[in-house]
Amino acid sequence: PANISKTYQLASTYCEPDSGPGRVLQILTHGVGFDRRYWDFPANGYNYSYVAPVVDDYGYSTFSWDRVGIAGSTHGDPINEIQGWLEVAALKALTDKLRAGTIPEVGTTFDKIVHVGHSLGTIHTFALTAAYPNISDGIVLTGFAPSFSSITALLLGGAFIQASDYAKGYFELSYEGAMEICFFAPGHFDPAILTSAYESSTPITVGELFTIGGEVAQLNTFAKPTFVIAGENDLIFCGGDCYATGNPELPSIPASFRALLPGATPFEAAVVNDTAHGMTLGYSHVEVTSKIQEFLGENGLANKASCS
Repeated sequence: PANISKTYQLASTYCEPDSGPGRVLQILTHGVGFDRRYWDFPANGYNYSYVAPVVDDYGYSTFSWDRVGIAGSTHGDPINEIQGWLEVAALKALTDKLRAGTIPEVGTTFDKIVHVGHSLGTIHTFALTAAYPNISDGIVLTGFAPSFSSITALLLGGAFIQASDYAKGYFELSYEGAMEICFFAPGHFDPAILTSAYESSTPITVGELFTIGGEVAQLNTFAKPTFVIAGENDLIFCGGDCYATGNPELPSIPASFRALLPGATPFEAAVVNDTAHGMTLGYSHVEVTSKIQEFLGENGLANKASCS
């Protein structure tokens, strides 16, 4: 990793209930192929939005952001600058400011903060809490398992090419079928959502690819509520079957995260059937969202207001 000292602008979106800020904030970090719109996907009248029910039905505030170097955030050198640890540092800075209430556009503080990541965003969330175990009150790790044995599925299935409108060293999915291979479960998605996802997709940098492995190559002493959830058909991290552990005592590949988070209390892992890597974009997106909120609600991270 390179040592970087620079000021970055981070594109972000803050949402809160009509009745005012929730007492719990969810900080949402997206993964490869997307920007912050992954969490509030606009196609189909926002029917696939994670943010909408979380805010409107469960009463949380949410804060989503574009990773450094991607979409609306400051771009940079894709090899020596835009790396995993830089993005973790950005997430740390955002969290500190949100905890202190010093982001003017948010204008409030929160009783508790939960970090929710998807894919690369999960890797960053893990690395953040490994370095700063008290920075979060709970974490939700979606679309990732602590094994890179199937990562070639992303590299081959993605058929990456040099990204247009970005410097050399940024790579993007080359065609719509690559998005389908990497993110969608056959027969369990709306083709129009696939098209929208591909048309709004974002690149990954060489620097990210070379540094993300080190983010999870460590034990994490985080001791607070931890929920790991993945799609049954996740090709990138489960080889297409998240139940195929080869160990009768290990119920799923996501459950193997326990070995890296031995002190997480409570720790729970779940697999959503008929779902792939793009967990919020398949037909089972409602189940994905509800399982996350159920876990938070059962472990002291619900808002005071009940759903109606």
